[in-house]
Amino acid sequence: MDAFKIRKGLGRGLSSLIGDNKTNTNIKKLLITDLVRNRFQPRKNFDKENLVELSNSIKERGVIQPIIVRESRDHNNKYEIIAGERRWLAAQNAGLNELPVVIIEANDLKSLEFAIVENVQRHDLNSVEEANGYQRLIDDFGYDHEKVAKFIGKSRSHISNCLRLLTLPKEVIELIEKNNLSQGHAKVLVGLSNAFFLAKKIMDKKLSVRQAENLVRLFKSKKMPKYISKDPNLKQIESTLKDKIGLNTFIKNKKNNTGLISFEYKDLDQLNRIIDVIKSNY
Repeated sequence: MDAFKIRKGLGRGLSSLIGDNKTNTNIKKLLITDLVRNRFQPRKNFDKENLVELSNSIKERGVIQPIIVRESRDHNNKYEIIAGERRWLAAQNAGLNELPVVIIEANDLKSLEFAIVENVQRHDLNSVEEANGYQRLIDDFGYDHEKVAKFIGKSRSHISNCLRLLTLPKEVIELIEKNNLSQGHAKVLVGLSNAFFLAKKIMDKKLSVRQAENLVRLFKSKKMPKYISKDPNLKQIESTLKDKIGLNTFIKNKKNNTGLISFEYKDLDQLNRIIDVIKSNY
């Protein structure tokens, strides 16, 4: 089986990226200690249980798929992992001393592209790690949403929705990173000032995404219209009207100087009093 075979549908896979670079197709053996982590690796969290399973598999069968590396610019006589960090970690746990590698020439952009493609095609990234990878392509290498979408083989809306997660409060982002909150749940919290409060409600009640949407809709419906701060003149008018008719009076004035005036009555007699006042003067 081709070691670099990828799933169909991905914009550009490992095989096509390798094809963009000068590559020594011969598989070499390198000491595990000769390899260093990819500084562009978007993935920060590795599932411990899956890592143990991979380590056990490596003990039985060895490392079947070579790790892709490039010469390290920061460490003399070392090679930086471009694709295969999980295999590298599992091989260490399995007690291996050396690994099969393919050495390629790749600049920083290609290194980041490799890391993103490998993880996205295997669904190894949580949504925040995925978004951070896309954001780095945008910030460091001048990509836009359209270019990221074309490169990765996903829709532009997927890229945009993914990147919006980075605008969530730090506490909510940490919940996503720990897989306590799914991307679907997190997406409905984007732009809300009380996102962390709602995230805890969603987790405590184990709500589905649809239920979470309804919860957010309920909180949004409770929002009151924005009025400008009530100035002393309005307060004085409210007080004067209250003294005149004997009922609590409220004036709400919007920014465009439209609004409403309301009277609070507690029984039918008080309502009739308001009606009589209006009829006698108009």
